Amino acid sequence: MAKSKAPTEPTGPLPEPTLAKVYKETIKPQLAEKFGLKNPMQHPKLEKIVLNVNIGRHLDGTKVPANIKQTVADTLTTITGQKPVFVAAKKSVSNFKVREGYDSAVMVTIRRDHMWHFLERFIHLAAPRIKDFRGLPAKAFDRQGNYSMGLTEQGVFPEINMAEVSFTHGMNINFVFRNSNPELSRFVLDGLGMPFVKPEAKKN
Repeated sequence: MAKSKAPTEPTGPLPEPTLAKVYKETIKPQLAEKFGLKNPMQHPKLEKIVLNVNIGRHLDGTKVPANIKQTVADTLTTITGQKPVFVAAKKSVSNFKVREGYDSAVMVTIRRDHMWHFLERFIHLAAPRIKDFRGLPAKAFDRQGNYSMGLTEQGVFPEINMAEVSFTHGMNINFVFRNSNPELSRFVLDGLGMPFVKPEAKKN
């Protein structure tokens, strides 16, 4: 009897992420037209997305309980596909129960295709699941055009089954840009479909 052949691996480059294609084919030409940025090197670029969860406030004596650390690490691994790192506090802050040298946060940084895939899932799947969602705050940009926002629970990501977790936690998400400012970053994120809060219609 002939042996069945093992499935062959796909050959050639993987398809370009949808939002990366939107940025390249739609947003970049618009940047050149609207802002006069004819040189592609001048264009603002989403460089990375950083997810950060503060665990220092859960410090019990000299350690954060193992179940909390494991739940947070599992969450970030599941929603990003990358292994997070634990960050030790550089100094003690008594008001926040943070002690120098002990784990205070769990962080993961995503770039390139992983970043674009995460952003697409966040825009279309996670953000609409935020409780009482009316849009993301539109003014949370710093001078360099980086955008920061917070979530109160990990359950907004459909990959997370809240019935199987032992600890509910939020996270901060930072969208880090290069060659940007608040106006340019807002323009790029709007073009990618980021669901910012809509301004209220003016009353007559």
